Amino acid sequence: MHVFDRLDVGGTEKVIMKLVNGLEAGRFQHSICTLRGTAPAARSWATGVEIMDAGTEGAAFQFNVLRLAKLMKRVRPAIVHSRNWGGIEAILAARMARVPVIIHSEHGYQLEMLAGLPMRQRTLRHLAYRWASAVFTVSQELRSYHAAQAWCKPETIHVLYNGVDGEKFKSRVEVRCTMRRHLGIPADGLVVGSVGRMVPLKDAMTLLRAAEVLLPAMSNIYVLLVGSGPELARLQEYVARSPLLHGHVLFPGACDNVADLLNALDVFVLPSLMEGMSNTLLEALATGLPVLATRVGGNPEVVAESVCGHLFQPGDATELSTRLRTLLQDHRLRAQFGQAARARALRHFSLEGMLHRYCELYVGLAKLKGAIPGAETYVRN
Repeated sequence: MHVFDRLDVGGTEKVIMKLVNGLEAGRFQHSICTLRGTAPAARSWATGVEIMDAGTEGAAFQFNVLRLAKLMKRVRPAIVHSRNWGGIEAILAARMARVPVIIHSEHGYQLEMLAGLPMRQRTLRHLAYRWASAVFTVSQELRSYHAAQAWCKPETIHVLYNGVDGEKFKSRVEVRCTMRRHLGIPADGLVVGSVGRMVPLKDAMTLLRAAEVLLPAMSNIYVLLVGSGPELARLQEYVARSPLLHGHVLFPGACDNVADLLNALDVFVLPSLMEGMSNTLLEALATGLPVLATRVGGNPEVVAESVCGHLFQPGDATELSTRLRTLLQDHRLRAQFGQAARARALRHFSLEGMLHRYCELYVGLAKLKGAIPGAETYVRN
């Protein structure tokens, strides 16, 4: 049973569906429980799986522990897996419902987390982490952050990296040509872009400012920003008011064909102010794109500096423009970085590896807690 609290479709939701679709159907049966009235939104992306909701839409404060416990007693899951602060109350509910295995994971950051967590939240996290059978994060950096914030030893928190489907995300010359024609990009255009939710934490504005620096001398640069969110209107207004950017920035919105759009790029940029483990960064690597990402969160664990790309300081449009100029002017360097990027994605962040790690965690704890007596160690071919 997966418990989480989100309205938009982000990296956490993608991971859940990778597990639902990738773990053996004969061994795992999944249910998804959302909080605060978000079940209708979840049904738009989570198909073929039971969706439940333990909360009420619109209410600012909710205490959903009793509702969650009631649902768990009805479903009787062997494992409850809650994600992020919004779902942490599921840990107490699972204890009340006597669920054998209780797992909690932290997948990323919110903007307000950059200044540290409030004392109330730190105290509740400390207690909740102790009540869980296991706690993990998706990057080493995120583990260090939450261990410090919740007054836990880092070694008590596991790390499970996200994975990317290397068959779905890969370079396709024919797709590249088709997408560029569809987007109206000239044959000699150089395209830089990013994919993600349009929220302040993702800081797409820094990429636009870097493009403004380059455009006077490199008029064939185009910026592709894929995604939607509350920042979209502000970014579009900024482009409309900029005589340099006008006609050089495309906003396709939230799309289902991210793999195709990545093929249209020459360089992928992740300008986030903070990241856990970016799924879109992994997808860009697997597509064979050179990447430029901020030196924050889990990004340094993904991007091998000067091997498949470069890291830059968050919010530094000047440094980003310098890195972009070097890559855009050197086709051989882009090809070299791109080849190394795909090799790194397949070697260290494969979907198969991620599924194997999750399965080992789930089955190992279920066996330890007696939920599946005699369960053998899982090995994925």
